[in-house]
Amino acid sequence: MTDLSLAPDSSLRRGLRHLTSLWLLIALIPLGVALLDPDRTSTIVTIAIQALLSTLPYIAVAVALIAGLKATGAEALVARAFQGRMSRMIVLAALFGGLAPFCSCEVIPFIAGLLALGAPLPAVMAFWLASPLIDPPTLFITAAALGWEFALAKAVAAVAIGLMGGFALRAVMTQGAFASPLRDRSKGGCCGCGPSPFQGKPVWRFWRESARRETFRTEAAANTIFLVKWMSLAYLLEALLITYVPADAIAPLVGGQGIGSVVIAAFVGMPAYLNSYAAPPLVAGLIDQGMSAGAGLTFMVAGAVSSIPAMAAVWSLVKPRVFAAYLTLGIGGAIVVGLVFGAMMGG
Repeated sequence: MTDLSLAPDSSLRRGLRHLTSLWLLIALIPLGVALLDPDRTSTIVTIAIQALLSTLPYIAVAVALIAGLKATGAEALVARAFQGRMSRMIVLAALFGGLAPFCSCEVIPFIAGLLALGAPLPAVMAFWLASPLIDPPTLFITAAALGWEFALAKAVAAVAIGLMGGFALRAVMTQGAFASPLRDRSKGGCCGCGPSPFQGKPVWRFWRESARRETFRTEAAANTIFLVKWMSLAYLLEALLITYVPADAIAPLVGGQGIGSVVIAAFVGMPAYLNSYAAPPLVAGLIDQGMSAGAGLTFMVAGAVSSIPAMAAVWSLVKPRVFAAYLTLGIGGAIVVGLVFGAMMGG
């Protein structure tokens, strides 16, 4: 009886997953254009394909980086950032937060392990804020879509926001705030990711071990599919944006200098988030339509901080007041770095 009652539900869920898959959406976008506006179909598809082809070398480098890091187990080095003096921990946590190739699922057991071992919350917050903003693959994808100046600005912004959040939380905690920040947890782990990357030592010559070679192959294949899939969707969205959204509709909202456009970009970026791989092409399209550079950076940073995976990692481990502090520091930091970058770029 139980099996019979669960079977339709399981079938329905599998069907819904197929209907909402990204590959299906990628196929439906040009099909929809072909049905509604056939004269522009070739233009939109051409724009998307050319953009994707120009990005393939960056995707290849990104895939090699993250597969190599996974195969060597280099993620374990990140744990060393949470040892020593508080100031040192915050600085290293912010730096490693932008370098660690963690998936959203891995962040939870990693941070849970650190907190269980007594890692201070300010250092953890610095890592949390920097981690969703940049990593090696995102750096190359951002450079491909927006140029190295923008990519490096985002990397600097990630570290700066991590530092700001870590030291701000440290200052608040000296006044007695967040004395008991953690939720009660009966068990660790997440999503079947297995053991925490907090454990183990890196093996740099990974090709000597068959299991690590297999890890490299598996990670390379999985990340190639993941990146090509999301970049294909992103470039289709960019092509739609360029083709159908007039520049004079974008520029008045998020164009030009000033705090107004940057603040708007922060609060538009929160619900509009795709992910750190799909966002750069979309922002490139928005900048082509009149968005300022500062607003573009804020849009991406605010979206990354408020993404579902990033927020879930924080919400699952800490109490609501710490979660609120995470969002406040993240969105506030996004606005600050956007204003600074906009002033440097003249817009």
